[in-house]
Amino acid sequence: MLRLYLMLFILGTLSGVGYGAYTYYITTQETIRVLTENNVKLELAVATNEEAIASLQSDYAAAMEENKKINEAYADIRRQNNRLSSKLADMDLGLLAVEKTESIERAINRGTVNAGRCFELLSGAELTEDEKNATDAKQFNKECPWLWPGPNPDGVQQPGSETSEGDNG
Repeated sequence: MLRLYLMLFILGTLSGVGYGAYTYYITTQETIRVLTENNVKLELAVATNEEAIASLQSDYAAAMEENKKINEAYADIRRQNNRLSSKLADMDLGLLAVEKTESIERAINRGTVNAGRCFELLSGAELTEDEKNATDAKQFNKECPWLWPGPNPDGVQQPGSETSEGDNG
């Protein structure tokens, strides 16, 4: 009878160990499955973050390039303003207006028309035939000669923009 109890004890112990091993195996497999799913999600998140970083870097580079162009255009405008300021500083407009009233009136009116045309060109207006046929920047428009697109105009050149030889056709 002792043998029977010993056998039942050994059999119960082995059953308990077997059940424990089975439970351990099942829970380990479930853990592996969950970790694998989480790993896939993390890899997807990393890929998305890398794409976002690349996009942000590209956008930043484009913004910096645009900022550089704007700063160059601003510097061009400042040079034009300084040139105009120095021209005006050399003249006594009040004295000239008294001495040469009609001449100054014509010059101011012509300058106003030319300056208005500069705004039109900067807003995307088409070139007139005279502007297309201009041989130099002064003939194009004395108030904004930097807008002259050159001898083969395909459109108005914005201040600070660069043209290459391949853009002429």
